Order: sequence, then C-alpha cells, then structure tokens
Amino acid sequence: MELLSPARDFTSLNAAISNGADSVYLGISGYNLRAHIPQFKIDQLRSAVKLCHESEVKLYVCTNTVMKDEDLKSLKELLPIIKSSEADAIIASDLGVLNIVRENDIKVHMSVQANISNLESLKLLKEWGISRVILSRELSLEEIKKIKYKSPVEVEVFVHGAMCMALSGRCFLSSYLYHKSANCGECLQPCREKWKLISEDRQIEIEEYDGITHILSPKDLCMIEHIPELMEAGIDAFKIEGRARSADYVATVTRTYREAIDQYENGGGEFETKWLEDLKTVFNRGFDTGFYYRKPYKTSKYNESTYIKKDIGNVTNFYKKVQAAEIRLWEDIQVGNEIIIEGHTTGCLIQKVESMQINNQNVDKAFKGQNVAIRVENKVRPNDLVYKRILRT
Repeated sequence: MELLSPARDFTSLNAAISNGADSVYLGISGYNLRAHIPQFKIDQLRSAVKLCHESEVKLYVCTNTVMKDEDLKSLKELLPIIKSSEADAIIASDLGVLNIVRENDIKVHMSVQANISNLESLKLLKEWGISRVILSRELSLEEIKKIKYKSPVEVEVFVHGAMCMALSGRCFLSSYLYHKSANCGECLQPCREKWKLISEDRQIEIEEYDGITHILSPKDLCMIEHIPELMEAGIDAFKIEGRARSADYVATVTRTYREAIDQYENGGGEFETKWLEDLKTVFNRGFDTGFYYRKPYKTSKYNESTYIKKDIGNVTNFYKKVQAAEIRLWEDIQVGNEIIIEGHTTGCLIQKVESMQINNQNVDKAFKGQNVAIRVENKVRPNDLVYKRILRT
C-alpha cells in the first residue's frame, strides 16, 4: 500500500519523506494546477528526485493542466530533462500530454482531472500505456471496489484534503469572475467566500443553510477513520491533497495516515482518536467522507484547525553534542509550548519545548530579543524558521 504526499517546495518534500511517505508528487512551474504557490523549477527536479530516491521514496511530476498547442510545444522541450532526472512518473490528464510522454518512454499516471469513473476507461488506458489511474472523487467505495477487482492497471484514490463543488475540479467560476482558469491552475477560489444565491425564475433564495453561508465550499475529505475498509478494497495508493499547504500540514497528515496504515498492516484495526485530533491541528475546513459513502452535504467555513501558527524566531545554531538549537526570538516562548521548526533541508519538526537554557542556566520562559537554547528531537539548521502553535479561542 503506497502513501502519496504532496510537496510545494523542498521544505514540504523533506517533511513528507521524514514522516513516512512512500511517494511524493510535485508540480513544475507552468504545467500543473497550482499556479499561485511556490513551484519547483525544472533545474531543481534532479535534486528533488535524488533526495527522494536516497530515501527509497518515489517522485511523480504533475503536468495535469488543460494544454493548448503552444503549451505542448514547450512541454516537449522539458520532457528530456524530466526523463533524465529519473522521475518515476508523470501525472497527466490531457491526451496530447499522454501522447508525447509515451513518445519519450516515461511512465504515466492518469490524473483525477480526467474524471475516470468506469472499468472500460481503465481497459482503454491500459492499451495506451497508462500504468496507474487516479479515480474520480465522485465514486463511492462500492464502485471503487468493483473497478479495482477487474482493473488492469494500478488504482489510486484521494483520502484526505480539499474537495471541490465542481466535477473533479472542472470549475468555471474563477474564469467567469476573474478571467483566471481553474483548469490551467489559476483558480482564485471564489467558492470559498460567503455566497447568496437567488433563482429569479423559481423565486428561490438561498442565503443561509443551517447557519452556514459557504454553500459552494464543501468540507475537506478525511478518511482516517476508514483505513481498514479502503485497504481491504485492494487500492494501490492513498493520495493526500495539499500542494498549496505548508510543511507542517504535510508532516502532520502524512505521519497520521502512516500510523493508521502501519497499524492495520501489523494486525491492528482499531481507530485511534488522537489521529483525528492531530489532523484538526493543521489547516482544514472541517471533515467529511466525500462520496465514499454518500454525497457530501456539509458546507464549510474557512480554516477550522484547532491551532494557529505564530512566527516567533529563527535558528541561529545547532549543537549536535547536546542536541540543542539556539533560537533568536522575536516573540516570547515558555516550557510546555508546542513549536514547529521548518527549513529547506530540515523539512518540518513539531515538538513540545521540554527544557530551555539562556547562558547555560535553565529557564522556564524566554522573551522577545533573547537567544535561547532548546533541546530538539532531530537536527535543525541555521535560518530555519520557528513557529509557536497557539490554541484557537
């Protein structure tokens, strides 16, 4: 069973690797559905692949936007670089991309954007050289089971992350309002705002439903309570959505699903409440099971995480012998606080402050402007950013 995590940059990539991902997917600037976030440059791809392969983790490259002829022309120039980087596969939704990728002898996974929802499609895609299909989010678990039972290719499904009101993300709302195409990675997510809908012909007005006005914004998918059923269905890969999310999101969600999968594979099937509580600590719009058991019915407000991150300092030094980080503070901190340390190579470290020292003297609290030494669980590096987790009130 493969656990596939997102990465928007090297910090997230390291966070995914260190928290148990079997594979990672990322986007190259201009060719994936996350145009408004930091992207991997094509000349960084080889380093990213090397980093993954050193940890026996696979890396997939997203090229899943709607492509026009000029887009395909420039993509053709990049494919030899992608192939030479030894990336494990390309994720594609456009048939033109599929055709030119096959000509370059690169393994292809069919994106969820293709909305593959039936067995006959998988049979045809097998003939076209596709090795894996990410099934439509609109399928139920029973439908997925039937497809997987006779599938000639690997099957991947989403288990966690944002859901879209449009069919597998095919939305024109951003294009209509802002001339920014969701299908080309430029979505400004107007659906996440508050809306009032009025039907003039039927005199139906929907301004508020159960006290919620975010009627176009569904809750996030979360299948952590149903890992045994998903694994028994024979699914080949579980995918976490979130290439726009921060490294602590990637670390927390990856680690949580890794624990749940490993527990099941080791003979335990009981759900642990702490998994759901951990997932609530990072960005989320509330949780739902999507289409797996029924149609989603709950809409969502904005971020419903139980904690917020506050930028409080950066690492100035790391002392290997005592496993301590020296941190320059621009906000106060005290023993018992939960901190997040993020960096390009470090990835994401999340831990409680158990002890602190200033000038070799133990302290319970340190203040803005001071340098403080904190014992850390793993190696960190100068210039890593430090955040404090604060419980929402």
